[in-house]
Amino acid sequence: MRALLICIWTVLASPFWAEEFILASTTSTQNSGLYDHLLPMFEADTGIKVKVIAVGTGQAIRIAKNGDADALLVHHRPSEDAFLNDGFGSKRFDVMYNDFVIVGPSDDPAGLQGATDLKDAMSRLIQTQAPFISRGDESGTHSRELSLWAAASIMPKGEWYREIGAGMGAALNMASAVEAYTLSDRGTWLSFGNKGNLTVLYERDKALLNPYGLLLLNQTRFPHVNVQGAAKFAEWITSPKGQKAIGDFRVGNAQLFCPNANNEQAQDNNLCPAQGLLE
Repeated sequence: MRALLICIWTVLASPFWAEEFILASTTSTQNSGLYDHLLPMFEADTGIKVKVIAVGTGQAIRIAKNGDADALLVHHRPSEDAFLNDGFGSKRFDVMYNDFVIVGPSDDPAGLQGATDLKDAMSRLIQTQAPFISRGDESGTHSRELSLWAAASIMPKGEWYREIGAGMGAALNMASAVEAYTLSDRGTWLSFGNKGNLTVLYERDKALLNPYGLLLLNQTRFPHVNVQGAAKFAEWITSPKGQKAIGDFRVGNAQLFCPNANNEQAQDNNLCPAQGLLE
């Protein structure tokens, strides 16, 4: 018994006691492989494990509002600001960004490669009624897609417009299978292995900038949440080491995310695919 108690005390006293916190996050960060790259480094440095719940941004925010997560990492700034303003969160951190791209069949029946701007590109899609796959899942990507239609004063509807209620991987798989257009974050697109005849047809527009934010929950509202573990993660991922780890993440030779925890890092990212889009 004495030996057992000593063993338990030693484990509990260790700075690398296996603490865990829950991160509600987007499918794009999970599907890209970013967490497989980052989280082992974070755990090695802190002894803290991270359990990721990867869903669309809308669902991730609902999970956090129910107090079923300790932190959020999502990519829809209006929803993030509302989360903070409504008292669910205590603080937001800039973490990284990339951009969205419109992909479609290489023969480009809607002529997006000839579009003069994003409004023109969206108008060409509805004029030709070329098949378009929408995630339709209240994710950050789906919310951005809806805002692009609205900015072009377009209400997409008809057989050509298919809402599937699924994640980015499923949307890309369907677009590849039926040779349709879809909106994708660049990170998921670059790491996607079933491109088929799909290619990027419209990109590098400021309206397609895709920033990611890390939000900590309000401990007053949710006294049970692991604010210490979440705060440690925020400190680590915005540190020079965490930001370098984000910038170092590649698929092939392509950098998927651009660290931007501070302006100097954001502007010194010549390999970032979205470089120049951040104002």
